[in-house]
Amino acid sequence: MTESKSHKATSNRIAKKFKTDYNTGKGADIKTEKIAIEVETPETVNDASRQLRGHQKPVYIAGTNKEAVEKALDATKGTTIGVMDNQGKVVKRSTRKSV
Repeated sequence: MTESKSHKATSNRIAKKFKTDYNTGKGADIKTEKIAIEVETPETVNDASRQLRGHQKPVYIAGTNKEAVEKALDATKGTTIGVMDNQGKVVKRSTRKSV
């Protein structure tokens, strides 16, 4: 699947905020020592938990727009996965602890 402009723009914006690079390969889009973030559009939100599986630190889904954030909030109810908006602002805090 081709990457959307909104996905790329959001990924680069959040990576810059966390002073790291956007990972275009497999796994989380944005990784730091402390967190992992998967950026998703409204159409791809349901794929995020698979991308974040196995990370031993707080994990987040960042929505590319308001609709994606709302879908991410629904998809993460009852999970340890947090949610961010397209600016990297935490909307729902991840409860996964760093190991």
